[in-house]
Amino acid sequence: MVLFGLSGTFLGYVLAYGTATLVCVAALLRATKVEDDDTRRGLVGLLAASGGWAAWELGFLVAPSPSLKYASYLISLIVGLTTVGAWLYFCSAYTQRSFHTDPTYRRAAAVFYLVIVAVKVTNPVHGLYFTTAFVTEPFPHLTVSHGTFHWVVAGLSYALVAVGFFMLYELFLEADYDTRPLGVVAAVTGLPVVFDIVGFATPMLLDINYEPLGVAVFAVGVLFVYEERFLAVQLTDGVDDAVVYLDDDDRIRQFNERARAIFPSLSGAVGTPLAAALPDVAAQLGTDEPILDRTQGDETRHYLVSDTSFTLGQADVGRIVVFTDVTSTERRRRELDRQNAQLEGFAAAIRHELLNTLQIVDGRVTIAGEALDDGDVGTARDSLRTASRTAARMSDIVDDLSRLARHGQTLETTTRVDPAAVVERAWESVETADLCLSTAIDGEVEADGDRLAGLFESAFAFAVHNDASAVDVTLNDDRFVISDDGTPVNGADPEAFFQYGVSVPDAEAGMLLPNLRTLARTHGWDAAIDPTYADGVRVVVSGVGGPSGAETST
Repeated sequence: MVLFGLSGTFLGYVLAYGTATLVCVAALLRATKVEDDDTRRGLVGLLAASGGWAAWELGFLVAPSPSLKYASYLISLIVGLTTVGAWLYFCSAYTQRSFHTDPTYRRAAAVFYLVIVAVKVTNPVHGLYFTTAFVTEPFPHLTVSHGTFHWVVAGLSYALVAVGFFMLYELFLEADYDTRPLGVVAAVTGLPVVFDIVGFATPMLLDINYEPLGVAVFAVGVLFVYEERFLAVQLTDGVDDAVVYLDDDDRIRQFNERARAIFPSLSGAVGTPLAAALPDVAAQLGTDEPILDRTQGDETRHYLVSDTSFTLGQADVGRIVVFTDVTSTERRRRELDRQNAQLEGFAAAIRHELLNTLQIVDGRVTIAGEALDDGDVGTARDSLRTASRTAARMSDIVDDLSRLARHGQTLETTTRVDPAAVVERAWESVETADLCLSTAIDGEVEADGDRLAGLFESAFAFAVHNDASAVDVTLNDDRFVISDDGTPVNGADPEAFFQYGVSVPDAEAGMLLPNLRTLARTHGWDAAIDPTYADGVRVVVSGVGGPSGAETST
């Protein structure tokens, strides 16, 4: 203090309290635009009380006579006490509690305030709250010595202030927001206590109330510096989803911890445009199906991306983007879409087979009738047998499709199975003629044994129909590779092999690979033909080691 000289010390105090007064008054206009009525009343009251407190402290410093200084200081204490009530009112309203509207609490607060004011007003009589003396160092002023009653009231006041901070911290934690900025504000608000103690115990500072400075900093900090964070927390209270808060230029301002867990890139992204920090999110907003897929660990989760704009007064101040976890619903929807597409494929396949069968049966019956007319009993008998076998084959195909329809839903549970044993079981159940099998399979996979066997049965039956002499099955990393040395794809569309009702390579084999893919997809896998393989047909079943969405049963 000595470095600034006597006049510098005085001007420093005047500047501090004058600035606090002006800033609070200037902030009042902005505070009146807060949308929530009760929150606005609390914040306006806090700013008015803080500004008034600082103004009367300023009057204490600049008043021309000791009596005016004494009166200014006494009034500052009365006005200053109202900041506690305004603060608690703001905290209760902001955190959507009912303390500020409860008649019992309001009456208790009024009694508490009036009792303390009565002690302060009568201080000239008893001197229990403070005493004064006029001094000339470090500049001419009225020095104040606070009594025990002052420190008791100060302690109670700070205890009530701590209750308000507890309300805020609880809300921040429930909303899953970072509480460190709130801690900074609390520390700034509590810093004047240190000044009070230093002023009381040492000659380094004047022994006056420094609380107006801290309260003013807090009130203005809430309104300007941390307005976005406080508003975001209040708006998203009770929202259990991930939330990102944007300003009116779509720059990221705040986010909760749930959002950070889904999007690690949010760390350090404050002030960055949403399109730059989270381009996939920006692309999803406003689309017809705003579903965002995110892989977390070994699982893909699905989030509904929605946003809403809000205003402060008449001006738009930003948007809140909410990410609702709809993984369960989206999985069911996608499974339903898959099943619908599968059923459409089944219908097409059955229609295709029925038409082929009816044509064959009709043709053979016609031939049998013509043969009987000519007396050719042998030809008639052969034609009728062919018609009967064709009808029987159609019955078998329909039974197979019905069974596949029942098994075509995505698995709810899987077990650890030995794929080598499943391959052997499938091989024995298929009429493979002279087809040779070689395998290179180690380890186990998560699967349904019966469906996996059906998958390999379809693959082996296809190899037979593809005029193969050998088929090879390997398990590499997360995929089964089933290769035969039959007729190559030769430029045909690989997807055509997996479409029900399309006869690739022929009518009888046209059902096999579609069934194979269906059984693969019930596990959460996929199947495709390798178009680069030129020595026959190679089917790759991928995702075997990846997530299936099913529960594991051991």
